[in-house]
Formats: sequence, structure tokens, C-alpha cells
Amino acid sequence: MKVHILDDWHDTLRHLPSFRKLAGHEVTIWTDHLEEPDALAQRLQDAEALVLFRERTAIGAALLDRLPRLRLISQRSLYPHIDVAACSRNGVLLCSNLGADGPSVATAELTFGLIIACARDLLNQNASLRAGLWQRAPGQTLAGRMLGLYGYGRIARQVAHYASAFGMRVQYWGSDDGRARAAAAGERVPQSREAFFASSDVVSLHVRLTPDTRGIVTSADLAAMKPTASFLNTSRAALVAPGALQAALESGRPGRLALDVFDREPVTDPLDPLVNHPHVIATPHIGFVTEENLDLQFSDIYDQINAFASGNPLHMINPEVWVG
Repeated sequence: MKVHILDDWHDTLRHLPSFRKLAGHEVTIWTDHLEEPDALAQRLQDAEALVLFRERTAIGAALLDRLPRLRLISQRSLYPHIDVAACSRNGVLLCSNLGADGPSVATAELTFGLIIACARDLLNQNASLRAGLWQRAPGQTLAGRMLGLYGYGRIARQVAHYASAFGMRVQYWGSDDGRARAAAAGERVPQSREAFFASSDVVSLHVRLTPDTRGIVTSADLAAMKPTASFLNTSRAALVAPGALQAALESGRPGRLALDVFDREPVTDPLDPLVNHPHVIATPHIGFVTEENLDLQFSDIYDQINAFASGNPLHMINPEVWVG
């Protein structure tokens, strides 16, 4: 099959062990990013299978209607960036392994790195030293402080595991079901949402983006936090209500933000006001971007391509288009 891989910005995939699984296919890897459907359609005219790098490119009807040779989209995890109805209308099978995600150690590790960076003001301390100055104001010790984890999934629990090694206390908030599961497991769950935000020294968001969770963290939630607290988002930008981060920075509650996700990606404006704010630590959506994690994820994606080519597709999202 003619396989096109989008958005491999650092040309990483061909150098990972899992890439050998595509040995029997004609593979084209694109290392830049295009959004305009006309340009993408021209680029992908001969594509029979399309591999997506998470949610970096939206796949809508304007593109799918112009790819007559495309028969398969292979990716992993949820698919809010894909028009499934347009896939079905064009006879394109979407395959996505929804159940393979173990705890994303890569994302959990970055999350805790950002917690440390916030507590010790590492970026500003480094900038001070590079400017020929010495220490800035003292940082915070993590031991004994309260980590609030919004969500009770596998990544949140992995972050809690790291926090325990640093002597942090941990509490949870989230959906009714998530809070019930946390309480049943003997975890600390505050009496109210406001108490969760107000009593946490750090709040870290670990929720999947769905129609029900879009904008789930509001300006009022952030305004309830301490001016000495930090808010982290390594999940999805749209989980935070529009304007809430800007309002938080203006009010100083919480005092620091750490963000790995943004409303529009990639962020390439060096003057972006959020990225350049002195109370923001920003990273370019690297939570899942480690060699080990990418090799694991794309191994599943390549398995889906080979299964389709052999006539036994895996993890079909719209099986009605499969004719065998």
C-alpha cells in the first residue's frame, strides 16, 4: 500500500524499531505541517493509507472528498480531529486502538518535571543566571504540599505515585464516577469543587477531551486557587474554558501556569503572549513525545495497516465501510 505519514516534525519514526513493520509498503513521511485542505489534497493524491500523528492535523470532509484513492486512516486513541461521517461517506475505514493506552509514563514524567519547575521557578532562575544575575526569590519545597489531580485515570495515578516519593499529599476531583472510584480506593476527595481548587498547592489536569469535558475548568475554578499555587495542563487545551488562563494571569490566581497544550498548535509566533508570559512555563506538546512512547504507539498503528492489507482489519471505528 501507499502509506503517507503526516506531521513527523523531527523525522523520528523511520529511526525507531517499529518502522520495520512497514517494510512491505511504499511509505512517504511528511516532516512539515499543512492545514489547508487544497494543499493537503494535492500532497496526498496517491495515498491509500494515511497515518496520523495524534491530533496534529484535522481530517475533515473538505479533504476526504478529494482523496479518491484513500481507503484507510490508521491512528491511536480518540479521534475528535476526524470527521468519521465523511470517512464513511468516502469509503475510508478508520482504525484506532482505543484500549491500548497504559499509563503514559512519558506524560506523567513531564507533568512532574513541570511541577518541580514551577515550585523552584526554574526557567526564571535560569534566565537570571544567564543575564549575569544571581538568585531570584526563594522557591517552594514540595514535601507536605497538596497536589490536586483533576481526573482519576491512569496518568493521574502515575503522577500521584511520583508525588508520594516527594512527600506530597494528594487529592482528587473529577466526574462523579471518578470521585467515587477515588474514594472507594481510599484516596482523599474534598467536599466540594471549590475546596479542591482552593486547598491545592498544585492542580494538574488529566482528563480526556470529549463534548462533556470541553471547558470543564473555568475562570471561577482558577480564581479560587491560592496566589502561591500552580496550575498544569498536559492533557488538552480545550479542557480549559476560553479566556480562563488569561484571566488567571491578570488576577494572579493561581500564581503560575505550566502548559504543554495550546488552543492552536503548533505555536510558532515567538511573541505569543501566553508562551512569553513570565508566570507561564510552556512546552511544545511534548508530553507523549519520547522515543519509547512513540515506538510503542506507532507499532500499534502499523499493525492496523498490515491487518487491513491482509484483509483482517483491527480496531475499526466505522466497520460499516469494510466490505472484505
